[in-house]
Amino acid sequence: MDEFDYVIVGAGSAGSVLAARLSEDKVTKVLLLEAGPKGRHPFLHIPIGYGKVFYDQRYNWKYQTNPEPHLNDRSIYWPRGKVLGGSSSINAMVYVRGHKQDYEEWNAVAPGWGWADVEPMFRRMENWLGQPQEERGRTGPLGITDISGQVHPVTRAYIKAASEAGIPFNPDYNSGDMEGACFFQITTKNGIRSSTANAYLKPVAKRSNLFILTSAFVTRVLFDGKTATGVSYVRGGKTLIAKAKREVVLCGGAINTPKLLQLSGIGAAPLLHDMGIPVVIDQPHVGQNLIDHMGLELIYGATVPTLNQLLRPLWGKAWVGLQFLLRRKGPLTMSLNQGGGFIRFDKGKGAPDIQLYFMPMSYSRAPKGKRPLMSPDPFPAYRIGFNPCKPESRGYVDIQSPDPFQPPRMQGNYLEAEKDRQIMIAGTRLIRRIAKMPALATLTDKEIFPGNTMETDDDIIAVARDISWTVFHQCGTCRMGRDEKTSVVDKTLKVHGISNLRIADASIFPSIPSGNTNAPAIMVGEMAANIIRNEAL
Repeated sequence: MDEFDYVIVGAGSAGSVLAARLSEDKVTKVLLLEAGPKGRHPFLHIPIGYGKVFYDQRYNWKYQTNPEPHLNDRSIYWPRGKVLGGSSSINAMVYVRGHKQDYEEWNAVAPGWGWADVEPMFRRMENWLGQPQEERGRTGPLGITDISGQVHPVTRAYIKAASEAGIPFNPDYNSGDMEGACFFQITTKNGIRSSTANAYLKPVAKRSNLFILTSAFVTRVLFDGKTATGVSYVRGGKTLIAKAKREVVLCGGAINTPKLLQLSGIGAAPLLHDMGIPVVIDQPHVGQNLIDHMGLELIYGATVPTLNQLLRPLWGKAWVGLQFLLRRKGPLTMSLNQGGGFIRFDKGKGAPDIQLYFMPMSYSRAPKGKRPLMSPDPFPAYRIGFNPCKPESRGYVDIQSPDPFQPPRMQGNYLEAEKDRQIMIAGTRLIRRIAKMPALATLTDKEIFPGNTMETDDDIIAVARDISWTVFHQCGTCRMGRDEKTSVVDKTLKVHGISNLRIADASIFPSIPSGNTNAPAIMVGEMAANIIRNEAL
C-alpha cells in the first residue's frame, strides 16, 4: 500500500507522456502502472522489427473481435501494445497530425480542443529531423524522421505515378495542407524507434518522484462514493493497492480503458447488473462509439527487384543488418509503408476521404501467429493500400465477464455504413488508376491480388468483405463531450459524475482523425498534462 499524488494506469502513447510531464514538478509524486514489461527486446527498437512482434504475446494484447457481420463473420485481429510505450512501441511509426477540420469537430463538442489549441502541443512534442520549417517543432522529445532520401526506387515510381494520375506531391503533409502523395514521416531518431517509452520515459526514469511499475495489471478503480481514491492491481501474484491523493488517470487505450471503467462500476447499468458488478454510475456511453480505419490492399507483381529480393534471402538479411549496425541506415530503420498520401474526391476544402499506403514489397499475412508478419514473398512485388479517413460505421467494447483477466467483447462493425462501402469502391478504383500510370506500369507485371475477380462495384465490396483489415486505429470508446448524455469525459478529460478520475488516451477522441492515430494520442498526453498542471496551480 502506498500513496501518490497521481496514479496513471497505462504507460502507452499518452500515459508515458503524462507521467513524464507531471513529474517535472519535483514535489509531485507520480505512479505509472503498466501491465506489460519494460521492453528491452531489440525488435521493439529496430524500426522494421514491428513485424516480428505483431503476434508476440509478451508485448501484445493480441485481441480478436467478435465475428464481424459485414465482413462475412470474420474475426479481426487487433494487436495493441502491452509494454512501456504501449502501441507506440509496436506500431508502423507513421506520424500524422491529422487535418485541421478534425480538431474543429472536436472543438464543437469540447471547446479548447480546436486546431489552434492542439497545434502548439504537436510542435511541443516534435523533434522534427527534416528541413527546418516554422510549422514544425524541433526541440521536443519525439524524434520524427523525413525518410525521403532513403526510400526504395519503386516508392519513387509510385510518387511519380500518383502525379501522373493528378495527385501532386506534398513534401510535408504535417505542415498545413494535407492533400497529395507523400513520403511518410516516421517516429524514429538516429535509426532507432522513437516510442514514448524511449522519447519521454527513458530520459526521466531516475526521477525520485516518478515510480514506474511494469507487470502491474490494474483490476479496478477504487471509490469513496463517487470519488476515485486509487486502484487495485496485481503484481507478482499479489493484489496491491495504490492510493491517489489528487487523481487517478486512465491511459489504457480505446479497449482497456472502457473495460476497466466497466469492471469498476462505471458503464451501462444493465451490463453491470448482468456481470454482478455494483453500479457506481450508470454511463451507457462507456465502450460505445468505437471507430476504426478499415483498409484494403492490392498486390502487384513487379518486373524489377523490390524489397522482397533484399529482405527475404539470408545474404540480404545480413547486408541490411550490417547497414543498421554500422551506420543506422537502410531498410531496417524505416517502416514498411514508405509512401502514401491523402486524397479528397470532391473539390473544395476539408478533410481527405482516403489515406493511401505504398509498400515496396509484399508479404503473406500470417494467420493467428503461424509465422512473423514480415515474411517477404519470393517474387518481386509491391502493395498499394488505402483506408477511408472518416468512416461512419461504429462498434463497441463491452466486458463479457467480471474477471479482469478475460478480454472484453469487441465489435468493429466495419462496413456497416453505406458511405464506407462507397469509399471502398472509389479507393480501389483510384489505386488501379495509379498502378496503370506510366511510371508504375513500366515496372509492373500484373495485379496479383485480388486480380480479375474484382471488377464491378459489387465485386469490390464482396472482396472487401473477404480481405479488408483494420489499420489498427481503434478510438472513441470514452468520447469527450459537453455532458454525460452524449459523452464520457468533459473537455478537461474528467469522467462525468465522478471526482478525481480522468481519461487521457485515444478513447476520448470525439471523432477519428484523418490519418494514423498515434500522434494525436501522444498529443492528448501533452494536453492532459497542461490541463492538470494548470488546474493544480
